[in-house]
Amino acid sequence: MGHLFGNYYEAVAVVLFGIGFTTLLFHRNMIKKIIGFNIMDTAVYLFLAAKGYIAGRAAPVPESAQALKRAEDFINPVPAGLVLTGIVVSVSVTAVMLALTIRLYRRYHTLDIDQITLLAKREQYEEEM
Repeated sequence: MGHLFGNYYEAVAVVLFGIGFTTLLFHRNMIKKIIGFNIMDTAVYLFLAAKGYIAGRAAPVPESAQALKRAEDFINPVPAGLVLTGIVVSVSVTAVMLALTIRLYRRYHTLDIDQITLLAKREQYEEEM
């Protein structure tokens, strides 16, 4: 049990991912699905940031690099770069998802994914006839 409290950032990330995944899986509203997807993204970024940080080590910036000479004295900057890149991609994907949701709402007048699927199939069936 002591290991869980030592890794509480990772535990919170797993819980957030589970909340986002269940939201994405069980809700039929498109906006709620987008929110669930964003919660999952946040959980992944928290996990990467928690894994990239090592207590007692410095950031690899020129000010701290002059005082500390060994590579073991620094944290790895790659996870922070991945998190920043992921956030930019996530914002872009969220914008596209919201734009598509607006287009679907204007066409079908609902945000329920099941209703949209039924209406789209009905339209396709009517076009084939």
